[in-house]
Amino acid sequence: MEGSSENLEENLALKGKAVQSSTYYTWGASNAIDGIRYAPVPASTCSHTDIELNPWWRLDLLDSYYISNVTITNRKDCCSERMTGVEIRIGNSLENNGNNNPRCGVTSSVPAGSSVSFFCDGMEGRYVNMYLPKIQAILTLCEVEVSSILPARLYRARTPTGHEYCYTDYQ
Repeated sequence: MEGSSENLEENLALKGKAVQSSTYYTWGASNAIDGIRYAPVPASTCSHTDIELNPWWRLDLLDSYYISNVTITNRKDCCSERMTGVEIRIGNSLENNGNNNPRCGVTSSVPAGSSVSFFCDGMEGRYVNMYLPKIQAILTLCEVEVSSILPARLYRARTPTGHEYCYTDYQ
C-alpha cells in the first residue's frame, strides 16, 4: 500500500524465555517480553527486581542469532533513573549468569515512558542480558525487543581467490 511501511523484522524476544536475579512482588521477568511497551498499570507489564547488588535480567532466545538491534522501554510512571547505566550484553555463555558476554551498549538516561534502541552490528548470541554492575539498585524493564539479521547458522567464508561467500550449516 502506498505511503505505508511494514516492519519486516521479527521481535525474537516474544518467543524467548526470561529470568532475572530477583523478583519484586509480581513483576516477573517475562513481563518485559509480553509485547506491551506501555500499560496504564506498570506492574501489569514491567519486570522489576528487588533492590540488590548487580541486578540483572536475561533473555534466552533458545537458539543463537546475529543480533542487529535491541530496544528497551522504560516505565512511564516514575523511577526513570533506574535505567541509567544498564549494560546490554549478548553472547552464548552463562558465565556470571551471562553478564560476562560482550557488551552491545550502555544506557545513559532513558526518559520515563521512552524507548531506546542499540545497534548491535550482528553480535552473535543466544542470551541477551540487561545488567547493572557494581551498584546496589533496582532493575526495571517495561519491554525488551530483539531483532536479528539472520540465524547464526549462516557462515561467511572466502574462496582461495579472496571472494566472500555465505553458506548455511544444515546439520
